[in-house]
Amino acid sequence: MRNKLAGKHPSYDKLGMSEERKKKKLAYDKKYQATEKRKNYRVELNKANREAGTYGNGDGLDMSHTKSGRLVKEKAKTNRGRNGQNSKSSKK
Repeated sequence: MRNKLAGKHPSYDKLGMSEERKKKKLAYDKKYQATEKRKNYRVELNKANREAGTYGNGDGLDMSHTKSGRLVKEKAKTNRGRNGQNSKSSKK
């Protein structure tokens, strides 16, 4: 089942994005996430999640990259909320 909320992020409205701008952003994001680099990144994290026993069990944990390159368990909300805005690193 496709995510029915895809492309309807509240920040789009908060940032005052027009419908045309949202379409451009979604097209860019789709192309970016389809690159081999991003696919490999997701594969690495999914593999680590499975090995750590946190994949799909509903415990709310993700594997998170640290600045040193290690993978550690972290709350999914915290990990996915850290998006690198204001020149801050996207890694712990």
